[in-house]
Amino acid sequence: MSTLSLASVLAGSARRCGDHIGLIEGDKRITYSRLWAEALAQAAALERLGVRPGDRVALMCPNTVEFPRAYYAILAAGAVVVPVHLLLRAEETEYVLRDSGARLLLCHSACAEVGGQAARAAGVRMVTVGPQAPDLGADAHLEDVAEAGSPLPTFVTRAPGDPAVVFYTSGTSGQSKGAVLSHLNLIMNATICAFDTHDYRRDDIALGALPLFHTFGQSVSMNTLFRLGGTLVLMPRFDPAAAIELMVAENVTVFHGVPTMYRALTQAAAHASALPRLRLCLSGGASLPGPVLEEFNTTFDASIYEGYGLSETSPVATVNQPAYGTRVGTVGHPLWGVDVEIARAESEGIELLPTGELGEIVVRGHNVFNGYLDRPAESAKALVDDWFRTGDLGTKDDEGFVTIVDRVKDMIIRNGFNVYPSEVEEVLLRHPGVAEVAVIGLPDEECGEEVCAVVVADEDQVPTAEEVLEFGRERMGAHKYPRRVEFVKELPLGPSMKVLKRVLRDRFS
Repeated sequence: MSTLSLASVLAGSARRCGDHIGLIEGDKRITYSRLWAEALAQAAALERLGVRPGDRVALMCPNTVEFPRAYYAILAAGAVVVPVHLLLRAEETEYVLRDSGARLLLCHSACAEVGGQAARAAGVRMVTVGPQAPDLGADAHLEDVAEAGSPLPTFVTRAPGDPAVVFYTSGTSGQSKGAVLSHLNLIMNATICAFDTHDYRRDDIALGALPLFHTFGQSVSMNTLFRLGGTLVLMPRFDPAAAIELMVAENVTVFHGVPTMYRALTQAAAHASALPRLRLCLSGGASLPGPVLEEFNTTFDASIYEGYGLSETSPVATVNQPAYGTRVGTVGHPLWGVDVEIARAESEGIELLPTGELGEIVVRGHNVFNGYLDRPAESAKALVDDWFRTGDLGTKDDEGFVTIVDRVKDMIIRNGFNVYPSEVEEVLLRHPGVAEVAVIGLPDEECGEEVCAVVVADEDQVPTAEEVLEFGRERMGAHKYPRRVEFVKELPLGPSMKVLKRVLRDRFS
């Protein structure tokens, strides 16, 4: 029987270039051989804590050395990683722990207040990683457990299609869903990104400023650089001026980011004493405006290649690639081994459309996920005839370039993070002064899209906009709550009595 493990990404580089610096954080310089040895030690610790192959282990950690070490430790133990979004509040984190059936939560000490609340409420053990601090309420400290025993001799083997990572992603149903990615999905995505799409080099140094809990940062930055054998410089919190200084100091050659990061870097460059010599830049997570791309390329004397993907596609599905030529305003061509086509959006089956027609973007290939965790009905809607229905509208021209036009689903993408309106609406409707609400995304120069709540107030207790904003701010993650509130007497309704959000977007944009 064939076997495969995502842990082999780190194990392979430890064998091939063990003395090479794979990871930098502050003054820490960690070689591949050391990182892999530490991961095997922590994998053994997880076994001693009762983790078995196939168990799901939640990981709540910022962009510090503890994230990749614990991530590959979970994989080396044969378990499944469930990354936890750091902007979630305790109740939202509790939902992820319960829904995923996590065996335990590995939580960085900096996140232990929220993680501890969530773990206690969900009845899940919390084990801390990183600097120890008193009164964290943890059951154990992973580094201590690792030091108390012997490391694993090698990683636990898995089948190629076995789950490796469960990403909690958004949907129009109002609840996050766990997208199950296999070892094959993620290894192929990292391998093809490292060796087929762009001119990556073994001596490349990339800035890891994208959150590692997010599929873009985790797969395109961490896994791809480790598969290549390059160096990843971690930045726990993105700040454009500090990022420029760090890239100059560490001789960074590769940058991965979302459009808001590129805009911020361009603005900060005007006040910088020196700029990094960037050779390769990739953009994803949201549409990259042409002027932003052009200004960044001119300022940094670099080239941004825009791509497209989703958690369900590991994540990269298409990207502008030198081999096919590049075109501003498009997301390029599919990865090797991946098909991306345009299908009739309103059809229950997959009806592919002729070149140039507008329709739903559908994807098939080695990058398409296994389905949504414990949600067979939603998986069946998303996976039809071996195609994944993305919910995004787009076109494909006669040269094969794919262009994103709009979204079928009502998704909002704020700073590269998905926000689904129905969840925000559900929270805001609990406010006694909110009778009706429709949440929409509006164009924003800084965030790509901003979350706006269009409210019909209760006649007896009309709230202020600030009261509505504060209500959301207290109950939702920082990437979700609205920054703008508009009041209307009634919401526009269509023939089926659904709110016409396009009318609201046109009115308030």
